[in-house]
Parts: sequence; C-alpha cells; structure tokens
Amino acid sequence: MYAWIWRKLPFGVPGKLIGSLALAAAAAALLWFVVFPWAQPLLPFDDVQVTQNTDDPGGADDAGITGGGGEDQVSEDDNSVPYPTHTNNAEPTPTR
Repeated sequence: MYAWIWRKLPFGVPGKLIGSLALAAAAAALLWFVVFPWAQPLLPFDDVQVTQNTDDPGGADDAGITGGGGEDQVSEDDNSVPYPTHTNNAEPTPTR
C-alpha cells in the first residue's frame, strides 16, 4: 500500500516527501478532530474510580469474594490505604 502511494505521488523525490508528510498530517488531523472526539464517549478512560460495595462492610465485591478481617482492612476514613504501611519497610542503614 505504501509503495503504491509513493509511486502515485507526483514531482519526484521532494514532492513525494512533501506529499507523504501532507498525507500523514491529514490522517492525524482526521483522527484528532473527527474520530477521537466521536469515540471519546465510547471509551471512558478517565473513569478510574475504584469503589467498594457499601452493602457489605467486610469489603465484598460484586463477584461475591468476601474480605478477611485484620489490620489490612480499609477503615472508614477515606484517606487510609487498604494495606499496612508499617511492614516491608527497610530500616535505614547506619552511617559510619
């Protein structure tokens, strides 16, 4: 396909280079201004919320997997992390 386009572009090598760049820019503009805005509602890339099922305080998700007890549980505080942060942290190496 690319060889066919290269053969069909006029005006020798300089014209073929300029024509190739113009075709690439036209394809990019078509994608950027027409195809991507049309596809944006179909591809919700910015909807990245991780939610927890509020019916089960143990942390079960929709698949029916229940969360275990212990310190790894997510607390009711929205600023907490769902894993312990005090383990697997190496102690600083003493300096000499």
